[in-house]
Amino acid sequence: MAVETHHIEIDTAGDSQVVNLTEQVERCLADGGIHSGIVTVFVIGSTAGISTTEFEPGLANRDLKAAFEGIAPENATYLHEQTWHDDNGHSHVRATLLKPGLTVPLVEGRLTLGTWQQIILIDFDTRPRQRRIVVQVIGE
Repeated sequence: MAVETHHIEIDTAGDSQVVNLTEQVERCLADGGIHSGIVTVFVIGSTAGISTTEFEPGLANRDLKAAFEGIAPENATYLHEQTWHDDNGHSHVRATLLKPGLTVPLVEGRLTLGTWQQIILIDFDTRPRQRRIVVQVIGE
């Protein structure tokens, strides 16, 4: 059993921007030596999350943002904002619901994803950020 840890650094715009990470994760796997096991993709920070979806413009640029706006509206009252005098309470709530990480099986050197399924990061913060994603592979 082996463990490999890789990092992806990306600049994001915030405001529920969706970023397709699939190719970057696949590059990490190509640089490593593990061909069978599990891949964990984890974003460091409390205002972004990781998931899978079909990465296409309508869903990525509009539908997901609208769905999260319905769950945790940007202009609602958040005690977090009163405590810290900032504007990103909704960002923390959305990221908590989405979760910071995802595990994908790795079989014969390939991520086990469906035809239309990509690994995505959603940055919910209210400003541009540099995001650091940890890709950890466990297997043989």
